[in-house]
Amino acid sequence: MNTKRMFFFLSALLGLMFSASFVFAQAKPVELSYSIFFPATHKHTLLAAEWAKEVEKRTHGRVKVTIFPGGTLTPAPTCYDGVVKGISGIGMSVLAYTKGKFPLTEVIDLPLGYTSGAAATRLVNRYFAKFKPKEFGEVKILYLHAHGPGILHTKKAVNRLEELKGMRIRCTGTVTEIVKALGGVPMSMPMGDTYDALNRGMVEGSMAPIEALQGWKWGEVVKFTTESFGSAYSTAFFVAMNKEKWNALPADIQKTIDKVSAEWIGKTGKLWDEVDKLGREFSLKLGNKIIPLSKEENQRWTAAASPVLDQYVKRMKEKGLPGEKALKFCLEGLKKKK
Repeated sequence: MNTKRMFFFLSALLGLMFSASFVFAQAKPVELSYSIFFPATHKHTLLAAEWAKEVEKRTHGRVKVTIFPGGTLTPAPTCYDGVVKGISGIGMSVLAYTKGKFPLTEVIDLPLGYTSGAAATRLVNRYFAKFKPKEFGEVKILYLHAHGPGILHTKKAVNRLEELKGMRIRCTGTVTEIVKALGGVPMSMPMGDTYDALNRGMVEGSMAPIEALQGWKWGEVVKFTTESFGSAYSTAFFVAMNKEKWNALPADIQKTIDKVSAEWIGKTGKLWDEVDKLGREFSLKLGNKIIPLSKEENQRWTAAASPVLDQYVKRMKEKGLPGEKALKFCLEGLKKKK
């Protein structure tokens, strides 16, 4: 082979190798870690895993998401900051675990008299679209969700408001104010610590959706659930992505992730209602008692909790935030069926 032919041969070979390496580099998927505090077997962890699989499927393998359940990558209270710092690419946790960081969005946690997880989840996403809170500016919010009616679960029966007075009740975030308003003593702690606290008698009850009786096994350490729907609250959850990682994604992948996330709003709201039903059934099978309040007693709980709404509006006014508008929007939004 003469020198000229050798030159062309080597040039072609180098070009082929460069092209192959370029294609390989392009084909290498974006790998994202997903931190979630729910246990590995919890239905919300499983639904998050389905979201990850759907993203991988629709991006044709260009994005791969690895789920880290049970707070193994970042504990629930530090999950949001973990996303901001890039410790995890994606995170799901409770906004109230970082109290004060999301002041306007605390409206979702107020005792608005929630009736279902589907309604609460629709509401929090409509609120986000309407007010576009600047408090989320450090991350890319993929979607939000909120649990079904947050009610009272206790070791001893609570049939009337007076019976709650002085009881040590586990809660978190804005719910501490609800417990105070109802006469209880708030004990702030994350979900993962609650079973042991109830079991050891450190707390006498907890506020949460009824799903916690199965999902977190509280049905084993409480005996009663009071259907205090008059003061029922919800809690906003975030599914957020590190902003730099999001901005580095191609536009078509961003569009795909946004589309999948929009679909998961309805799926997640529906799941909250499904797990509430399972929690109720689980507790009853253990022999626990569910105490329905009369219309009159529910109204008493509503009235007792109402100052919490007024306090929210006052705090937001002091911060220069549209709390009154947000509260009005949410109260009116809950009346909408779809």
